[in-house]
Amino acid sequence: MPAPTRSGIRRCGLQAVAAAAAVAFLGGCSVGIPDPAVPATVPSTRQPATPTITPGHDAAAVAARNMSFSAGTMLARGVPVGLSEGLADAPGWRRSGSNAGGTNLYLKSDGCQAAAKVRVNQWPLVKADDRESTAGLFAYLDPTILPKYLKPAALRWGGEPDKHGPTVDVLVLERAARPAGRAAVVLARVFGTAGSSVYVSVSCPSAPALAAARADVERWLTVVPPPD
Repeated sequence: MPAPTRSGIRRCGLQAVAAAAAVAFLGGCSVGIPDPAVPATVPSTRQPATPTITPGHDAAAVAARNMSFSAGTMLARGVPVGLSEGLADAPGWRRSGSNAGGTNLYLKSDGCQAAAKVRVNQWPLVKADDRESTAGLFAYLDPTILPKYLKPAALRWGGEPDKHGPTVDVLVLERAARPAGRAAVVLARVFGTAGSSVYVSVSCPSAPALAAARADVERWLTVVPPPD
């Protein structure tokens, strides 16, 4: 059997990332065995990592302003964002573990489930701008997901849950509850300059429960600006 090409390995790795996200979107709490070619995962953290230095880059200024889709170019190239574990501190929520693929899993007392992950080396997803790249991520997960199905939303960009702070633009895909099924939502962002992506999926037994769970995610789960 011929050895896989470099592009084939890269696509295989991205497919594994997509498969993991798709499982989470459908409300499951497990993913398959990670492919060795999948890019490394950035662990969730409550504190920024030890910074590196990029000459001429003001990380503090970037962290202090809203991270709109167009502002993504201000990030240092190749320095990934992070993701907090703050949802575990929200009332009714608890962390239920972290799987081998790096997804942090959360359960709520009303039956809602959430999965959150950051991936690095996401260069194959990068397009003209971060909004288009993020739409491309959804399309890669499911080619039937058109940009018109995606809605703009925001997560916290650093800061603390009980204080006003900057936000980061994301795109959202909502899926209404089907008969005997669950309502679900995915919030995602590709940071093209940083070469990383964030996606959070939430599923609940009902639409009202999902609305409350999404509000918890938007308040407690923080995208951590790069320390560089």
